[in-house]
Amino acid sequence: MTDAGIGLTGLATLIALIAVRVPIGIALIGVSFTGLYVLMGPRVAWGAMSIVPYEFTSSWILSSIPMFLFLGFISYHTQLTRGMFNAARIWLARFPGGLAIASIFGSAGFAAVSGSSIACSAAMGRIAIPEMLKHRYHPELATSTVAVAGTIGAMIPPSIILILYGVIAQISISQLFLGGVIAGLLTAAGYIIVVLVRVWLNPDLAPDKDDSVTLREKLLALRETWPILLIMLGIFGGLFGGVFTPTEAGAVGASLACLVAIVTGQMTLSRFLTAARETLMTTASLLLIAIGASLLTRFLALSGAGDYLSNGILSIASNPVLLMVGIVLIYLLMGMFLEPIGAMLLTLPIILPVVDASGWSLLWFGVVLCKLLEIGMITPPIGMNVFVIKSVVGDLVKISSIFRGVFWFVVMDLVLVAILCAFPDLVLWLPNLLN
Repeated sequence: MTDAGIGLTGLATLIALIAVRVPIGIALIGVSFTGLYVLMGPRVAWGAMSIVPYEFTSSWILSSIPMFLFLGFISYHTQLTRGMFNAARIWLARFPGGLAIASIFGSAGFAAVSGSSIACSAAMGRIAIPEMLKHRYHPELATSTVAVAGTIGAMIPPSIILILYGVIAQISISQLFLGGVIAGLLTAAGYIIVVLVRVWLNPDLAPDKDDSVTLREKLLALRETWPILLIMLGIFGGLFGGVFTPTEAGAVGASLACLVAIVTGQMTLSRFLTAARETLMTTASLLLIAIGASLLTRFLALSGAGDYLSNGILSIASNPVLLMVGIVLIYLLMGMFLEPIGAMLLTLPIILPVVDASGWSLLWFGVVLCKLLEIGMITPPIGMNVFVIKSVVGDLVKISSIFRGVFWFVVMDLVLVAILCAFPDLVLWLPNLLN
């Protein structure tokens, strides 16, 4: 068997292992090590196992991942985001579907301190869904809105997906964050349009409006938003003002979140330890997958399978439009079965050379890729955000009803992906402006 054949066999084995539910990190490491062993012998295989994990994890910017995760978990467990939703709820009380729109605003606010769509969905689900059900919102609208709003968490910085992508593609994290801002705001605007159109077509989905809210109540509600606003100002003001780097921003944000939680009286030792434990577990699982992806990149490069596949893709889809449509379909399909970071790290060794050879901006592609991966968080059969919301509501709502409500938002997501692909300057404008 040729070297390229060994590489392709390894890829086929990897896909089979993932299909039978072997953890992605274990499958990546196992296939890559075995492939290197067969291809180059035991010395090279064990050498790669000792060198690649160190080379990857020694990247200083990766230290921002546990810090941003800790920031999100602290904000979640100390309920620092509740004020953001309450303020949006009061200001939007007289609008049709105001509570659903408020949950989108609340998710956008939480996204600015979490970087995780799952954490965003879990936090807003516990806050917003009971409020909507109390005001006689249809359960399908209430649950699906919060499930999809959680995906904003991976678009608006700080985003764990964008940090990992930036490390692998070797492009500026700050520039990726700036590109993600526009895409995240467009996503929130698109979801709001979906809510307004659905309620306009069927007012029974959101029957209750409150026209009695006074200006004084609205102004008082704004006082509750100071914890999140302070953290956001500290992170983004220092980051884009050049006071500290993206790596340091995570530590600054986590420290601010702890300080604010202490000042508001929400911090307890139990909550702190829970946030720390969840941060350690999540960081370990992410790094295991990332190390496996780095080993896979080394294996594909040495076997020549990576170049073989990249050249094959370019020759089949020489038309840029067809190539982009193919990439979109690949990620939409993978998103139905794999979690986003696993899908990204599994495919980047093959897709990145194709994108680079096509002359596309790696910054723009990173933001579009993040958007595609987040669509997978709400599509069946394994829409992780949907299952998070299901765990929040229990038996009150069937999971089929949540997926049915999500369908409307998926259509909007596909429209947004088409817009970002047709007008790349929407993503690149802010990074170029502030470069």
